[in-house]
Amino acid sequence: MALRLLVLALAGTSLATPFRRADCTRESLLAAADAYVAAQTAGSLDPLSGFVAANWTFEENNKVIPASKSVVATKKLKIDSRRTNTDLVQCATYTELIAADPSAPYVIGTQIRHDSSGKITLIDSVASTTGSWLFNAAKTLQYAKAEKWDTIPENKWDSREAIQAAGDAYMDLWSSSTAEAKIPWGKPCNRLEGGAYTGSGKADDSCAVGIPSNHNQLPNTRRRYVIDQSMGSVSILCVWEHMMNAADQHEFRLEGGKLRV
Repeated sequence: MALRLLVLALAGTSLATPFRRADCTRESLLAAADAYVAAQTAGSLDPLSGFVAANWTFEENNKVIPASKSVVATKKLKIDSRRTNTDLVQCATYTELIAADPSAPYVIGTQIRHDSSGKITLIDSVASTTGSWLFNAAKTLQYAKAEKWDTIPENKWDSREAIQAAGDAYMDLWSSSTAEAKIPWGKPCNRLEGGAYTGSGKADDSCAVGIPSNHNQLPNTRRRYVIDQSMGSVSILCVWEHMMNAADQHEFRLEGGKLRV
């Protein structure tokens, strides 16, 4: 399951310069992400061989599995869209892959985490394919290509705390009656859920359409975050408890204090 939100910024920003790990560079993170994409394209773990730590872990759809049994190692995919965000504070990346080929359609959201030597310690993926909730890789690709993921100038970055709080507030909608008031809604806002899209290209498009009215449901737990201030983005992998403990990936983009994606 995957969801993304696209919203226009309407409010002021809160500039914050994060503490970045000295042993972590954007170039090294992107090189490892490139190796991951190469591995998924080849359907082989070989491209990752020089990047992983000795005791690295592969987690897929919230379950730790042998890497040799993962989608990466068993499915050779034609990647139609790839986007990677970097988190220099946690030394991590989030990569979105869309493969729309009807013979092997997938939408995959992957967080990759690194140790102090720069080696990959964890590849953590939510992989959706035929039979997944609202799955339609061709539609996801169509809408994803229409989105704008421009780099945000550093003097307009929102703080890491604000970006995560916006995502968390949305994720709390199912289990908290006070969550909606904490969400920094903006307009226009377009929400992509699987192959379904809420936007119609109008200035008053809203991501608040169809949000839960029942706030007594099971929560979204075991949240893992990758935050890229330069993209205003937070990727959240979690357990979607009220949906039979489904593996879930949400990504949000904040600009000027308001949700954009």
